[in-house]
Amino acid sequence: MSAADPGDWCDQLRWNEEGLIPAIAQDAASGRVLTLAWMNRDALRETIEKGHAVYWSRSRKKLWRKGEQSGHAQQVKDLRMDCDGDALLLIVEQIGGIACHTGRERCFFRRLEDGRWVSTDPVLKDPRLIYGK
Repeated sequence: MSAADPGDWCDQLRWNEEGLIPAIAQDAASGRVLTLAWMNRDALRETIEKGHAVYWSRSRKKLWRKGEQSGHAQQVKDLRMDCDGDALLLIVEQIGGIACHTGRERCFFRRLEDGRWVSTDPVLKDPRLIYGK
């Protein structure tokens, strides 16, 4: 990945009214969807420059360097834009095998069964051990 001229490729994306674009992280080995996060231009540029996923935290209003607290970084192997230019797909190597702050492999661990949400994936590591909370 190369950031060559960010004005050119960045302007080809359809950013929302808040200057954000959804970014889906998919595991390079398994193909499983790990998470959906948001990126602004700075997050996307840093992701490309460093090769590790950087997102925009909407709740904290700052850049969120995936793994900065947990150690569970995402090394970006490939970056794709969808056909409408309004979503990104990051193909990543998930360091440590945990993408979710709940200690699970992925954030999409609940499935709708008979009108209720059921957790389907195990906690791989207690979040208190990851974050010290």
